Amino acid sequence: MSARRDPPGDGARSPGPAGADGRILLARHGETNDNLPPLRFQGFRDTRLNDTGRRQAAELAERVAGLGVVSLWSSDLARASETAHIVGARIGLEPQLDARLREGNRGVWEGRLFRDVQRDDPDRYAAWLRAGESFRFPGGESLREQSDRVEAALDDVHRAGELPALVVCHGGSIRVMLCRRDPRGLDAFHDFTVPNVGVVRW
Repeated sequence: MSARRDPPGDGARSPGPAGADGRILLARHGETNDNLPPLRFQGFRDTRLNDTGRRQAAELAERVAGLGVVSLWSSDLARASETAHIVGARIGLEPQLDARLREGNRGVWEGRLFRDVQRDDPDRYAAWLRAGESFRFPGGESLREQSDRVEAALDDVHRAGELPALVVCHGGSIRVMLCRRDPRGLDAFHDFTVPNVGVVRW
């Protein structure tokens, strides 16, 4: 795994590639303009895919087409649901939308550039770089709250029994789940990176 430090919020360690034996495959949505430098906090902002993101979604569809996926789930935010619909058209499944799979609520930082928040709110921005169990976005939710709701959604996917399943969601939603399998817990949040349309096994 890489030890390089990526831009804040994009993480630094890539999880291992997913295989067809995964019971649930977690996929990040395709690219949006907010994913391009200079980076902007998205959170609950309902940003849509750009042209690159739609191409990436089509590529994701081809990658999962032979994996025997029998159910398709997605965050209800447009960037995830559009990705899921593009995949679903290829594999013959309709996405089931669940708001619990959303990205973390970034509160008053949503829509703002990372660099502007770093300039205007340096102490809380530094706390964000440390993340961890105690961190809460100003006016938003904590990483623990996001982790708990995403896990509850994935538990329901398991209980539905239609596996293997593909779940299209967000970088932060996948990273809080990866933290559940790391002995450091949420302190490891910034040590993972999940690129657009990256897929990990859960």
